[in-house]
Amino acid sequence: MKAELIVIGGSAGSLQVILEMIKKLNDRITVPIVLILHRKAHSTNILHALLQQLSHIEVIEIDDKTEIRNNTLYITPADYHVLFEDKRTMSLDSSEKMNYSRPSIDVTFRSAAEVYGEKVIGVLLSGANADGVQGLAYIKKNNGKVWIQDPETAEVDYMPRNAMEQVDYDLIITPENLADHINHINK
Repeated sequence: MKAELIVIGGSAGSLQVILEMIKKLNDRITVPIVLILHRKAHSTNILHALLQQLSHIEVIEIDDKTEIRNNTLYITPADYHVLFEDKRTMSLDSSEKMNYSRPSIDVTFRSAAEVYGEKVIGVLLSGANADGVQGLAYIKKNNGKVWIQDPETAEVDYMPRNAMEQVDYDLIITPENLADHINHINK
């Protein structure tokens, strides 16, 4: 499978995994990475700056009509869902919350599956609610790949444990090996 997009969703306990991953990503990633993290509606914009300081690739907070480029990490802004218009552009949506969340991991995973089909990898990390599980199932239904954080390594295991029980997954990842798997995509 030649991946064209990686979507990573996480909630409580996932920031540490992201920080570990971003430091280890090489500067020649052959796909864009979209990061959907549950954030408070009016949270400050320091996450982007923090990740950019640690990263070897460009980090961009998504705006409406953001163009999609390889070798870039995109962060979903607080209080917006992210949708893929096509393989070139993302848009923001402020419709109602899903699973008590906006951004919702399920919404973005589903949109990614609809646009990228078998060329998407969905990754679900630590979290305290079920957001992302249905989205992973939809990615799998559309022949994409599903990676789930090992619940034993998750600070909050509810989200990855539910995903493992409900979704046919391709890979169980850990905070230590996530970046390595991404670095070897399409090689």
